[in-house]
Amino acid sequence: MKDSRPTYHPEIAQVRIIDGQNNFPISWLNTQGYCEYCIYLENVKGITAPRTMAMKRGSKVHHVLEEEFKKDAVPTTMEEMMETSKTVEILSRELYVESARHGIRGLIDEIWMTPDEFIIIDDKPGKIAYSSQINQVFGYCLAFKDKYGDGRRIIASLRQSTSGDVFWQHYFDEKAENRIKSIVHHVHQALLFNEEFLATENPNKCRSCRFSAKCDRRIEP
Repeated sequence: MKDSRPTYHPEIAQVRIIDGQNNFPISWLNTQGYCEYCIYLENVKGITAPRTMAMKRGSKVHHVLEEEFKKDAVPTTMEEMMETSKTVEILSRELYVESARHGIRGLIDEIWMTPDEFIIIDDKPGKIAYSSQINQVFGYCLAFKDKYGDGRRIIASLRQSTSGDVFWQHYFDEKAENRIKSIVHHVHQALLFNEEFLATENPNKCRSCRFSAKCDRRIEP
C-alpha cells in the first residue's frame, strides 16, 4: 500500500511526493512556457534570485482581492459548494486543487460555479494571453476536473487583475486537456531526468529573466 501522506522531495525544491509520485506547483506551467530552464535553475540547482517588481505587484493585487472577498464570504466546505452550485451560482477564491494522478497542485484565483459550468479564472497583470499563461490556467482546469469534475463544462479564463476584464476564455475541451497533459508529462519526465529542461532561444526573455546573471544557458542579444 502507498503512503498517501505528502512528503518533501529530497533534492528538488517545491516538489512534493504525493501518493508515491512527484507533484509540482501548477504555477510552474507558466514558467515552463516562458523558459523551463528557470525551473531547473531554481528548484534543482538551488539558485536564488530576487523577486521582480511584477511579482511583488501581483502578490499585492491578489492580497487585496482576497481581502475584499473575505468581507462577504460565508464559510463552507467544498462538498457544500458543489451541491449548492447545482441550483444557484456561487463564487469562491483561492481554491486549492490537487491531482495526485497528474502530479500537480495549486491555488485557483477565482472560480464561478454554476448549474451548467465551472469558470476557472486566473488573474494576470497584462491583457495579452501568452501561451504560458494559457498552460497555467489549463493546469488548474485539469486538476479541478480530476478532483471535482462531475460532467459540467469547464471554462478557462484569464482576467486582467486590476481592471477585472476577462481578456481570454476557452472551453477546457478534449484538445485543451490533451495539450496540457502532454506538457505536464514532459515536466514530470524532466523531474525524473528522463528528458531535459529546455532553455529559451529568445534573447529578449534572457534579458529580462531574474536568473540571467547566474544562467549558463543565457543567450546574448
